[in-house]
Amino acid sequence: MATLNALDFTLGPELEIVIRRCVENEAAFCVLDQRLSRRRRLEELELLGATVLLGDDGRTGLATGREVDPEVGLVMLTSGSSGTPKAAELTWDALRASASMTEARLRGDTTPVWYPCLPANHIGGLAVLLRAVLSDASLLWGDPDDLEHAPQRGATHVAVVRTQLARHDLSGFATVLLGGGRPPSPRAENVVTTWGMTETGSGIVYDGVALDGAEVASVDDELLVRSPTLFRSYRRGPRPRVTGPDGLRDWFPTGDAGDVIDGRVHVRGRVGLIINTGGEKLWPEDLEAVLATLKGIRDVAVTSVEDDEWGERVVALVVGDGSPLDDAIIAAAGDRIGPWAKPKEIRYVAAIPRTANGKVRRNDLPNLF
Repeated sequence: MATLNALDFTLGPELEIVIRRCVENEAAFCVLDQRLSRRRRLEELELLGATVLLGDDGRTGLATGREVDPEVGLVMLTSGSSGTPKAAELTWDALRASASMTEARLRGDTTPVWYPCLPANHIGGLAVLLRAVLSDASLLWGDPDDLEHAPQRGATHVAVVRTQLARHDLSGFATVLLGGGRPPSPRAENVVTTWGMTETGSGIVYDGVALDGAEVASVDDELLVRSPTLFRSYRRGPRPRVTGPDGLRDWFPTGDAGDVIDGRVHVRGRVGLIINTGGEKLWPEDLEAVLATLKGIRDVAVTSVEDDEWGERVVALVVGDGSPLDDAIIAAAGDRIGPWAKPKEIRYVAAIPRTANGKVRRNDLPNLF
């Protein structure tokens, strides 16, 4: 068994150095989200099962951690389709496969120079770093919000979510990878849409075409994946396996609805109801559970509406007692979940439509707007 190192560094050159050391020593790691409150961070550390915390203050042992098998290189949290955070274990072989398969698709006449701007605690952000650490690509560091000037400094490639695409002029990049939800239309010629998740080791479908070595199929309207980039298991359970169109039970059910027609993957959205806002995933019931604890809230439901900048805008529908609740709602969402969970709209309604057994009638929520 081996140590699992939790890396507590901001996105920057120091994080790259530490990850390179982990790779050189084949020391398993996970990357913490520095935006979280202390309470939420402790919850994530427990879910990840890290045994050592590495940060600016040095090295600290964690008594609540659990060691990993030597073949595991990365542990990363993902909401999945259930909304409950799960810690996925990816092997060193899977990480190397993801880096090499991506570079094989994107590589042109020159070696890519990536500009990191996404949080490394998410697979889309970390994959950018690993393409340099595990292949011959390189990184150009700078202010994550100063995307417009990066090409002038030598950056050729960048990975962003829809919010960043809407806010910045990215025309100077040779390639812009876009993930994190349904893409806008139309798009610039240098924008490549991606589909994937933590369990697939980052994006495995680019502009509707699977990377060489990755297989995507649709069975009963759900997209299934078989790929050398797939995660090995969850920390607290095995990897789900289902029977694919070839009759073999070694495919991973993604929880996304879609079709594969003439080799092109068409993603319709989550089989469930997860909200994707600015590249961050939010399960409505998680936020509802948080807000329901606030004094003055009698009932609450969380939904979303399409938004040109965020992809989806989080909306809280609240039955209150007449007292001002906006500040408390926003504060609780940020503290208990994260900044992406803060509702962009709070609407006060007379009642939440529910079934006889108390479940929210989510299809009826748009009628309250």
